[in-house]
Amino acid sequence: MADGNPLTRVRDAVWRPTPASLRLLALLGVLGNAGIIGTGGAVRVTESGLGCPEWPKCTGDSLVPTAHPEHPAINMAIEFGNRMLTFLVLAVGVLVFVAALRLRPRRRDLVLLAAAQPASVFAQAIIGGIVVLTELHPASVSLHFLVSPALLIFCVALWMRAGEGDEPPRRLTGPVLRGLSVALCAATAVVLVAGTVVTGTGPHAGDASSRRFGFNIEDVTRVHSLLAWAAVALTVVTLAAAFKAKAPAVFRRRVLVLFGVELAQGLIGYVQYLNGVPAPLVVLHMLGAAVMWIAALRLVFATRERGPVPAAAPAGAVREPQPA
Repeated sequence: MADGNPLTRVRDAVWRPTPASLRLLALLGVLGNAGIIGTGGAVRVTESGLGCPEWPKCTGDSLVPTAHPEHPAINMAIEFGNRMLTFLVLAVGVLVFVAALRLRPRRRDLVLLAAAQPASVFAQAIIGGIVVLTELHPASVSLHFLVSPALLIFCVALWMRAGEGDEPPRRLTGPVLRGLSVALCAATAVVLVAGTVVTGTGPHAGDASSRRFGFNIEDVTRVHSLLAWAAVALTVVTLAAAFKAKAPAVFRRRVLVLFGVELAQGLIGYVQYLNGVPAPLVVLHMLGAAVMWIAALRLVFATRERGPVPAAAPAGAVREPQPA
């Protein structure tokens, strides 16, 4: 009879992983790295970016928030909480890596994708320190945000690959749809970069004294909007081409999901712009950006298949690693 203890189930998922449990852990990695984008937004809009004015310590002599004459306790708690979430994301990354190592038969590409996750979190922590030490310079803050979408590439790739086999890729779509899916990823990435410029120019700096980009907010917002509409137009073209070519249902479904997320993002963007960029909508818009990026990445994986997931080896069995 299976042990109903949740801790035992977690231990088995990591130490005696199955393809299904590894994919679940990979999904947790996706959710954690998307969620930290939202908490980072909360730090910005509450002006808590310098709530912990030092790094790696919170204050000059303490790792945790302590009474400070220049920083309210609530801002210190918000910034410290965001730092602690980084450790949670790191823990998930380590568990995913261990599970990928323990999976039998071992799949080398899954191990490499899993290894990138804890390594990237360390890089994110270092950049976070640079953000604090530069007193929230908008360029370092933008880089800090953009590392998360870059890390999500590995997280989503692991999530997708853990649910398929290792056969040579079999194309499910023609070259036009493959090209359009890659172009949509590139267009979405450009929209994300432009969004960091808007945020670095707008009112939510993370701290009242922080520097801003010297651009005109109307101009950068207009550029960001035009790029977003270009991505939407490209999505419509992809959707029309998918139905015309009778692409697989999974591809058409993922284009529709991306289109829906883009429309929701656009609605949130215009509402926040017309209402003076209220803090809750900024956080929601940042979370939406993460969801949009994930949807664009998943579309690329819908252009091919690689056969069924390899059957798990019996518990305790040892097999030679399989080639990727």
